[in-house]
Amino acid sequence: MQRVFSYLYYNKSIALLLLLAPMLIWLGVIYLGSLFSLLLQSFFSIDAFSGVIKKEFTLESYSDLLKQPTNLDIILRTVSMAFCVTISSAIIAFPIAYYMAMQAGSKIKPLLYLGVMLPLWSSYLVKVYSWKMIMAKEGILNWFLEQSSLTWILDSLLAIPVIGGPSLSFSYLGMFVVFVYIWLPYMILPIQASLERIPKSLLEASEDLGAGQFFTFRKIILPLALPGVVAGSIFTFSLTLGDYIIPSIIGNSSYFIGMAVYTHQGTAGNIPLAAAFSMVPILIMFLYLSLAKRMGAFNAL
Repeated sequence: MQRVFSYLYYNKSIALLLLLAPMLIWLGVIYLGSLFSLLLQSFFSIDAFSGVIKKEFTLESYSDLLKQPTNLDIILRTVSMAFCVTISSAIIAFPIAYYMAMQAGSKIKPLLYLGVMLPLWSSYLVKVYSWKMIMAKEGILNWFLEQSSLTWILDSLLAIPVIGGPSLSFSYLGMFVVFVYIWLPYMILPIQASLERIPKSLLEASEDLGAGQFFTFRKIILPLALPGVVAGSIFTFSLTLGDYIIPSIIGNSSYFIGMAVYTHQGTAGNIPLAAAFSMVPILIMFLYLSLAKRMGAFNAL
């Protein structure tokens, strides 16, 4: 045994490989193997008469995916929601992250960290169902607006075509609010970490040279914090893109990609089409991650 430890001590690369072997095997066999199996099944088709999967190479599932207007609507609806959630999360998260990194003192900063992290400790389903109850017609939000004589504001928002509905809990607007709430911490933390890395000397030099706060923010802070914004957007965009629980609980039951995958592989039994649907967010995120890498987002994770 001593010889083995001595050999590993002088051969660091082999020791590192042995330490990483379980994780690499798990990643290679379980994760990548599952993705490869998914990709393979997307090139199969299903017999319309018997419902049996025909294990023959064909692009029929992708043809159905791209030619049927309902499938294209699902893709467009999901990508649009992911984009809106990402942009809104960045706008809300940046001031919070900026205050945490640049303004908060040593006493209040731990409390801010706790405030950001605390929602992540509670159950995902509990948070979603809580929001459903809050936004329901009989919920506390409607009660508060009625007591404040502000019901007309909510009624005006719900009357807007597409995003409105009978209540917040049955509308795209309510779904959007829940998405932003759930994923906001994943946007705040990368931005805060990116802002923490900005050298104070750059800000002091900008001030000494007579630059105003807006100019300093636009020319120094924002460009250096942009990788953190992109890093946070990876989480918010990808998580919204693949989520099927929030759209199935909040909203008007319009299908999103995750719901379509769940329905086709479960209720409908059309696994090839479900696999083809699954390839859509994978392809989108592959392109998105390639762009994010060029912008240095991985350095902010």
